[in-house]
Amino acid sequence: MSSAPRIHVAADFTVGGDVVLPEGPAHHLARVLRMSEGAPVRLFDGAGLEARAVLVEAGRKRVVARVEAVEAGHGESPLAVHLGQAISKGDRMDYAIQKAVELGVAAITPLYTEHGDVRLKGEREAKKLAHWQAVAVSACEQCGRAVVPTVHSPKPLAKWLDQRHETLRLVLHPGTARALEQADTPTDAALLIGPEGGLAEAEVESAKATGFAPLTLGPRILRTETAPVVALSLLQYRFGDF
Repeated sequence: MSSAPRIHVAADFTVGGDVVLPEGPAHHLARVLRMSEGAPVRLFDGAGLEARAVLVEAGRKRVVARVEAVEAGHGESPLAVHLGQAISKGDRMDYAIQKAVELGVAAITPLYTEHGDVRLKGEREAKKLAHWQAVAVSACEQCGRAVVPTVHSPKPLAKWLDQRHETLRLVLHPGTARALEQADTPTDAALLIGPEGGLAEAEVESAKATGFAPLTLGPRILRTETAPVVALSLLQYRFGDF
């Protein structure tokens, strides 16, 4: 069953019940993979449940799976990390979100920062948010998670900082001492990653004032989409499930 395609379906799973697959995955299974009735699939609801199912209909216009078993999903880290990621252009943001989900992040908020050069409004922001959430779903399908992390609406950094209450709060800032040496193992953490040009000094000071400890990732300056991969890996190794 491990080789069966994994598909996110926002539905209630009942053993013996049928689930009509969304248009995109349905097209992929029936037209691209050319799967037919009787083929196994894995479904997950995005909230922690996974279902083993088989296709009972695989037509051009409709693909239906019948649920054979339901179980709790695996793959969630004991450390719930909320990533505040400065918005970057194009594929860089997609990459950061995809890899953050693979590395067990619990939530992501795209941030507007002083040196960030991306500004989204209205319909453009809504479209971009839907795209980012789809990237998160796709990453879950690939990596085996049954919980889809929420990609929150973009917001100014100051507003995000005001809402933080996580036990461990870290801001990436070159040239500062390591901040992962604390003895207590937190259950949640907030991680702030700045834009390509870095956070403004006033933004770093604001983060410190709201309980963020500076964290450096060594002598080399990492790109904004590489930084969360390294930082999340360190957090998972130190406090999570690596």
